[in-house]
This record gives sequence, C-alpha cells and structure tokens, in this order.
Amino acid sequence: MRKHWMVRGMLTAAGAAVGVALAAAQITPARPMPEVVTVKVGAKPLHTIPAEIFGSFLEPIGNSINGGISAELLTNGSLEAGLWNHTNLEEMFREQPELIDSTNQTGIPMPWMPLHHATGNRYELHVGKAANSWQSLAILGTSTGEAGIQQKIYLPVQRELTYNASIYARHIAGPSGLVLSLRSRETDKVLAEAKIEAKAGEWTKYTAVLKLMPGAVQRLEAVNFAVAVEGVGRAEIDEVSLLPADAVDGLDPDELAMTKAMNLTELRLGGNFSSYYHWKDGVGEALKRPVMENIAWGIPEYNKFGTDEFLAMCKHIGAVPQFDLNMGSGTPEEAVEWVKYIQAHWKGRVIYELGNELWGHWQVGWKTDEEIGPSTLEFAKAVRAAAPDATLIVTGLGPVNGQKWNEGLLKSAGGNFDLLSLHFILGTNRDAQQNATPDFMAAAAYAIPYAVGPHFDKVAAQIDEHGVHGKVHQAITEWLFNSKGFGERNFTNESPSWRNEGGAVMAAGFLNTVLRHADQIGLTNMTGSQEFAGIWKSREQVYAVPAYYTFKLYSAVKGDAVLPVESDSGTYDVAGGVRPLDNEKGIPYIDVVATRSADGATLTLLCINRSLERDAPVRFDLGALKIAGPAKAEQIAAASRYEKNDEVEPQHVVPQPLTVPASSSIPLALTLPHESVTVIRVKVN
Repeated sequence: MRKHWMVRGMLTAAGAAVGVALAAAQITPARPMPEVVTVKVGAKPLHTIPAEIFGSFLEPIGNSINGGISAELLTNGSLEAGLWNHTNLEEMFREQPELIDSTNQTGIPMPWMPLHHATGNRYELHVGKAANSWQSLAILGTSTGEAGIQQKIYLPVQRELTYNASIYARHIAGPSGLVLSLRSRETDKVLAEAKIEAKAGEWTKYTAVLKLMPGAVQRLEAVNFAVAVEGVGRAEIDEVSLLPADAVDGLDPDELAMTKAMNLTELRLGGNFSSYYHWKDGVGEALKRPVMENIAWGIPEYNKFGTDEFLAMCKHIGAVPQFDLNMGSGTPEEAVEWVKYIQAHWKGRVIYELGNELWGHWQVGWKTDEEIGPSTLEFAKAVRAAAPDATLIVTGLGPVNGQKWNEGLLKSAGGNFDLLSLHFILGTNRDAQQNATPDFMAAAAYAIPYAVGPHFDKVAAQIDEHGVHGKVHQAITEWLFNSKGFGERNFTNESPSWRNEGGAVMAAGFLNTVLRHADQIGLTNMTGSQEFAGIWKSREQVYAVPAYYTFKLYSAVKGDAVLPVESDSGTYDVAGGVRPLDNEKGIPYIDVVATRSADGATLTLLCINRSLERDAPVRFDLGALKIAGPAKAEQIAAASRYEKNDEVEPQHVVPQPLTVPASSSIPLALTLPHESVTVIRVKVN
C-alpha cells in the first residue's frame, strides 16, 4: 500500500483522552475514550432492515451514463453541434487545445477533428437531412491527401482487443470506399482498419470489425479513431459508433459487473434532468431518437439510454427500477403514459418518484410551498390509478430544514403516497469556521452523518402528526458527501469526501444512522452507482471509490434485525462545523451497529473509528449470544484519509480480509484503525 502521510494540523491529546483540540477549541473531547473500548450487544431485536435501504442512483451527469455505464467509445457519433455549455467547452479546450482551431476553421462538430490538417477544409455540415437527429457531415475527398475526420479515444485493451464499428453513410460522388481505422496518436501508424464499400445513394448502415494485435496499444494509452473517404470520393456520414466486442446490450461489462456486486435492491433513474425529461425522446428506434443538450448539466444527451435500456440494466443487476417522473415541465397525463409503457415492458415491482427537488429554483417548473401539495396530489392520484400496487415517493425537503415544505405535502396529499423523499447532500469543506485546518474539517465532516439522526426523528414526528404513522415513511433518494463541486473537474481532495478513503468513513457513518432509524426510513439511494460514491471510468479503466466498498460490505445486512448496542466509546463536540449541522455534541469515536440475520445464525458488526489519530482496541460483549465459530472481518483503512483509487491504481484502497480468533472461550476483540470502516461477521447461536 502506498504511504501517503499528510500533515495532521494542530492536534493534542490529554492523558488517555482521544480528543482533537484545534484552533479556537472548536472541536473538544466531551467524554474520553478508554484504553479498551467495550461494545455491548443485546439479543432482543429492535426492528428489521428494509431491503430498499440499499438502493442507488443513476443520472445523465458527467460520465455516469455516456462515457460510463455505456460501452460506447466515441463521443458525439451523431455529429451534432451545440451539445456542450460554455463551462464544459472551456474544459474540453483545456484538455485538447487542438480542438479550438478545428472548430474555428472547419465547423466539424466537437470533439471530432480533421484527419490531416494539410488537406485543408474538405467538410460541409448538412442540416435537416441527417440519418440521425438533425446534422450530418459531408467529407469531400482530394487527390492531394487523405480526407477524413478523427477523434481521440481510449480503449479497454486490458480486457478486449476486438471492436465493432458502425456508420451510416450516403454516397455522393466518386469512389465509394470508406476506411475506418485506429491509429497511433504519435506516429499516425494504422493499428487496425476496415474498408467499406458505401455505394448506396440513400442512408445505409454499414458495419465493420477492427481488431488490434496484442500489445499494439497499452492500457491508458490514447489512440485516434478515424473515418476517411477513398481518394476523391465524396460521402455524407452520420451516427458513427464503436463498441468493444464484449459489450453487454451496449453496456460496459466491467461497470455492469461492479454494479451487480453492489447487491442493490433498487436503482433510481432521476435527478435534475427529470424536471424536463420527456420519456418518448428515449424510446423506439435508437436512430430516430433526438440528440440534444442536457440543460441540467450542459452536456450531450443522445437519448440512447432510455426506458428500455434502463430496464435492461435493472434486469442484469437484479434491481427494482425506480423512475423519477417529470413534475416540472411534464403533466399527469404524460406521467401516466410513461407508467403504462413501463408496465408493458417490465413484469415486476416498480417504484415511482413524483418529481425531483422541486423546491429548487434551478429545477425546470419548480414549485412554491403552496403549489407543491395540490400538484403532488394531482400526480399521485393519476399514477395510483394507473399503477395501484406501485410504491409512490413524493418530493420532500430536508431532513434538517424542510418542515414547511413537507407540511404542504403531508397536509394535501398525505394519504396518497408511501414515502416522503429527503435529499441529504452536504459539502465537507464548507465549515462555518474560517480557515479551518484539515483536521478540523475531517472531525467536523465525520460528525455530519451521526448528527443528522435526531432530524429523522423530527420528520417522523411530523408524519405522525398527520395521522399517517406506519403508512408513510422517509426515503433519502439522494445522499452524498462531496468536496467543492459534484463532478470530477470540480473535485478537491482537502476533506473526507466521496472520492477518498475518508469518504468510506462518511458513507459508513450515514448508513449506521440509517440502520438505527430503519423503522422510520424505508428507502435510500446512494449517489450514485456510476460516478460519485460509486463506480468510475477514466481512460477506459473502470474502478470504484472507497465508499463503494463500504456500500458493498453493508448491503449484505438487508433483511437483518438491528440489535441494541451500548458503548463506552468516548465522544467529541463540534462548534463551527459544516452548516446546517455546525454545532453538534456527543459524536462517538467508535460507532457500531449490530445486526442478526433472518435465520439467526450470523451476527454482523458494522464498525467505524472516527478518531483522527488513535487505533482503538475494541472488546465486544455479546451477552446472551454465543459464538459458534471464528469471526471474519473486512476492513477499509489507509495511512491517510486522502488516499483514493484512480485509473492508475484502481484497487489502491479496498477492503482487506481479516480472520479474528473468537469462540465460546475467546472473547471477540479487534483493533479498529483510526478513520476506518470494519465489518465483522461471526456465527452465533
């Protein structure tokens, strides 16, 4: 394991106390941690964990779908212009400055470029007669050189050397040959090519296979994919595609396998795009689906991953589909049409969510506090009539500051839905204290997932006030702890966040709180299965962040019973931390949730050590539960909270297996490293 020690800030310890005394005493030990922490586990179950606690979230943001779960290797194969907003264009130009001249001089749609600049401008963008969507590109051959277009791409050569290409073409004049190739970016050497006779005068789909020799391209090495016309031939092209031969229904097999391994119960297709998404754009023949800008995030939306593709993915991973219906620009009638389409294409349970973050002015068609109740009631009645047995979620606000908004929902529509959604996404480097040290930010961040617990109690009490106790539960349909912005481009590594090892501790802390409140919370969706706290792909190398492994370890306890736990862990207080949970008391250093499997045979201990410096020996007193065999543990830890996985070292921070000696005569005991997650499983009777 790479050693990556970071400066720990101003940290002192008084005697045996594991406290963090930082500038202005903003974080202080409230109760010292003993030399050996004792955790007592009771045998009487408190409540059962709903399977839906372990769901995740998928949205067309960043490279979650395009460039992520999609196996497509090309960008903008439809050759459309105007698909990126200014911010994203600036980033693309920084990464590939050569695109600036290409765009200015030829008009070739981004991120395609001329195959050879020396051939000059031999391109004409056509509008209105495309094979796909609106635009297509005419390539005009020349006798002075090779005319064509190319695009920088990466290939998953670590697992696949064969690639299936397709292109729509229409012959204009001259020789009819097209050449598709993979080329070295350094030497322009052709690494693989296929020749096509595109003689038809009307739009026709052509296919080809490009096969690399072993070793021709290295992992993480960029190449160019090129389309060229033969000699002085002229052809119009559109809808170019390149897929690895091992793609599964157009999906990346590595991403698909890692998503399945999460053991998700449900997968949510939702997010900001939901407020303007019209489902008919994403169904039917892929060639006829419109290509447009995703206005929520300023990126292309090809509509190739629509309802049918999402349902296919859910089938592959064994997850219940959760659809976020358009309550922004949409209507109840449109929602019902979508529900009926889904019913015709999916035989099984479906979860429907009515809108997304409609309290936010960034949402298309956002609602006021007064509008949300009546609007939700109208949608809920319409959807319930079309799908009487479906689970309905409505767009709540909270859990910390959503009382007024949630009141409108509960008052107007409380008897017409099953779950009240609450989003819990907080930045871990936005402390109320100015100029916070790294240790302060870490300790304050680790407090957040624990400190939100009482607010779930308050939401439950508000639900009870409206007479729907036991009928309406809470659903955290997005939860995430981020540093600065959301995307890869905006990520900073200065605090525990979804990209680093500290994020694994954050995720475990939140799940522990959710499990303790699983009698109130019926469903959660971690943000997200692809990107954020889940699975990433960079330069065609798939990997997962540490928080993914926390989720994967925890998801095995679905259906277990939560057992009572007492601990003399020691606690600390936070003042000036992350708003709105900036002043919190009694945050435990050692946080343990205990569960027992439905058959009673397995005890699981979900353990967190929030201490910034101390490895804590912990003794587990199991009381009436008798150990029936050795304990097995998996542990996520690192020398520094800032360590992370990436495409270079995709498995740098992963769970490490441990065997823990334990029997009827040997007490269960284990040392929990500082800032770590440990899951222990032991047979009991």
